[in-house]
Amino acid sequence: MAFHHVALATNDVAATHHFYTEAMGFTLVKASIGPTPEGGWAKHVFYETGGNGLIAFWDLHGDYGDVKGAMSRDVGLPEWVNHLAFHAPDNDSIDAAMARWLDLGLDVVDIDHDFCRSVYTTDPNGTMVEWCCDTRAFTEAELEHANRMIHSDKPGEFEPAPTVRFHQGDRSKRPVWGKDQASV
Repeated sequence: MAFHHVALATNDVAATHHFYTEAMGFTLVKASIGPTPEGGWAKHVFYETGGNGLIAFWDLHGDYGDVKGAMSRDVGLPEWVNHLAFHAPDNDSIDAAMARWLDLGLDVVDIDHDFCRSVYTTDPNGTMVEWCCDTRAFTEAELEHANRMIHSDKPGEFEPAPTVRFHQGDRSKRPVWGKDQASV
């Protein structure tokens, strides 16, 4: 069963809007504004991701302190642990996403995981985002191995390291997305 939507907090809704529409190619489809139970107010914005799901962001106003939006770093984990992975149908789509990100001056990591290929960058909230396409089906041996490993407290044999390529974006091309621009 697919997700209907994933909702996250943002500390800069304008920058988030520009990133997800320009860098990701998503479409803003809904914005709701209303009071929060704690006495503040919130803007809840929804983006169609091009598949069967949505991603939404909360722009919180009230007594919430400094809103943290990085899914991993803000809970003390490396950036790559908690991240958002969006489905890409094929390698051509991955190449197009990488080209779009590089044209915007964003840094990109391109990883061949053997069973899938992924490209990664970071959104304005500090959350790693990924486009990923399957490159082959899982084997019966992989399924059996997964079932053994899920119940093991030992690492077992490590898999071969994936092929990783880092592409540095031209920072002079990077847009200034943020609160100083028109908001949604």
